Amino acid sequence: MCRQRFCTVYLCCALIVAGRSMSSSSLYAQGRLDSLQRLDEVVVTASYLSKDVIPVQQFSGARLQRLSSHSVADAIRYFSGVQIKDYGGVGGLKTVNIRSMGTNHVGVFYDGIELGNAQNGTVDLGRFSLDNMEAVTLYNGQKSNIFQPAKDFGSAGSIYLQSRVPKFEDGKTHKVKATFKTGSFGVVNSAIVWDKRLNSRVSSSLSAEYLYSTGKYKFTYRVDDSYDTTAVRRNGDVNAFRLEGGLFGKMKEGYWRAKGYFYRSERGYPGAVVKNKFSHEDRQWDTNAFAQGSYKRDFSERYSLLVNAKYAYDYLHYLADPQRDEALMYVDNHYYQHEIYASVANRFSILPVWDVGISADYQFNLLDADLTDFAYPRRNTELVAVATSLHLSRLKMQASLLGTFVQDRVRNNVAADSKMEWTPTAVVSYRPFRDIGFDVRAFYKCIFRMPTLNDLYYTFVGNISLEPEYTNQYNIGLAYEKDFAGKWLRRIEVQADVYYNEVENKIVAMPTSNFFRWTMLNLGEVEIRGIDAVVQTDWQWGGGWLLTGRLNYTYQKAQDFTDSADAYYGGQIPYVPWHSGSAILNLNWRRWEANYSFIYTGERYSSRANIPANYVVPWYTSDLSIARCLPLPKGEMKVTLEVNNLFNQQYEVVICYPMPGTNFKFIVQYTF
Repeated sequence: MCRQRFCTVYLCCALIVAGRSMSSSSLYAQGRLDSLQRLDEVVVTASYLSKDVIPVQQFSGARLQRLSSHSVADAIRYFSGVQIKDYGGVGGLKTVNIRSMGTNHVGVFYDGIELGNAQNGTVDLGRFSLDNMEAVTLYNGQKSNIFQPAKDFGSAGSIYLQSRVPKFEDGKTHKVKATFKTGSFGVVNSAIVWDKRLNSRVSSSLSAEYLYSTGKYKFTYRVDDSYDTTAVRRNGDVNAFRLEGGLFGKMKEGYWRAKGYFYRSERGYPGAVVKNKFSHEDRQWDTNAFAQGSYKRDFSERYSLLVNAKYAYDYLHYLADPQRDEALMYVDNHYYQHEIYASVANRFSILPVWDVGISADYQFNLLDADLTDFAYPRRNTELVAVATSLHLSRLKMQASLLGTFVQDRVRNNVAADSKMEWTPTAVVSYRPFRDIGFDVRAFYKCIFRMPTLNDLYYTFVGNISLEPEYTNQYNIGLAYEKDFAGKWLRRIEVQADVYYNEVENKIVAMPTSNFFRWTMLNLGEVEIRGIDAVVQTDWQWGGGWLLTGRLNYTYQKAQDFTDSADAYYGGQIPYVPWHSGSAILNLNWRRWEANYSFIYTGERYSSRANIPANYVVPWYTSDLSIARCLPLPKGEMKVTLEVNNLFNQQYEVVICYPMPGTNFKFIVQYTF
């Protein structure tokens, strides 16, 4: 059970402290300054790690574009505390897990509105390109801003994707960026972004991208903890098209935005390499589309309003044909999802140092499929969040209480019982020394995740009696930043966090008497202890040399305490390494640029049975790129050569799904 009284006590304390901090002329002026700073936070492009009360990591602007990454999933690999499951190749499924709490506990937000998948709760981050992305930000717990939709309070960890907002130089009314990439795996990847200023207050952006890859690459097959058989990975092709359009409006003390998104793909799933079977023939077709809009305005220094709305449609067609692959059982399924979402968030400045936020969301989900005896579920979800923040000179406190109400209806069989849950969060940050950029922070958050529609209603598998999964998160950490004038080392940022997480009522799949019919049960209990550390530096010296570096380290002990009578009780949960980390170096000199990145994942197990047969060896990869900017009469061209997996490391992120060896990419980008 969540500690709801903890949040109530914290709210009362905040009220008492705020009552003693009566406004004065100096406090009122400071409150006006704080209001301007909060407006900047909505953009989610903060430069410094320690500006946020909640632990945050971010890549933005040029630093994001310099990564040797194609998709959002590739970029997130360089954050600490994150595990990426990559099922191989350009078109393989890519999901993210933050601090070992499970993929379904991660909220993914695109331009401030959550990307949903009520069917299975998983968002494939591989379908979001970096070509039109301004920033990728990861928050543990939730974003450090009480002025947000109720949805933003509802995840154990959050990833915010911020697409580019058009920016124009004086006198210019349009801007075009065209990119072409080619290289290993038969990759043909072209993209174009066209920004246009319609008038002084309204601008537009149109982005299109096409990606094709054969997905074929050589790999060395793992046998008895060694690699001795060379084969070719097949059926990993992908053919995808993405189109986005947006309108961006400015108004007095506010803005409005509207966006349309369309994505369509056909891909093969190469499958697992098991018993010398190197190729599979199952196929998948996806169509994803949504339209969303936001309206935000500060009506006064005391009141602000944020309104969001969205409609989304998702189609999935999965085909496994034994005529093409005799090892497959025939499956030809079609799934259709519709989602309607609306949100209203309000912020009230009670005192210059004290804000209160109230937000309410509504979401409707519909899932249809052509399965026999399918339930055809419909889900209504209402969320209400009340939050408060107190900002004194060196002390910051936040608290929130989220109410979630869920009602399901089905056409066939019986619907699950309605759910009503209240979950609290409390955050505190303190700067001990007034003139030193050193902060100590801590937070507690209780949250839950509803069983997905597949968990509850999938034919022969669903279980309508499932309870929600609960997570309790405890975090204490520090952040330090310092600028140096006139020295080679210009800036250093450090943050480190120690955390303890609990996952209760974990939903797991268990086989029944029929191997092809499984059922979903609440069995699991997981405890996670970990340390995240990040160091980021900027160096500059004579002759125009600029060096930036980033170093991440994560330690995690994630244990399964489901059944004390189990022989493997207390073992490390699958695919969570004890040690992992990454390093990034970027060197600039005049119009030249060199980038090196390194990722390390330590030893782990592929099953909850931590025995030698399930041991997975550590792996690492190194990526290197060199770029040159060439000035042209009407613009600028950037030419880049990338070498990924520089040392041809043979490795598997998920066992039996071999990853590519050394591969190359050539990129030409023209901006005018």
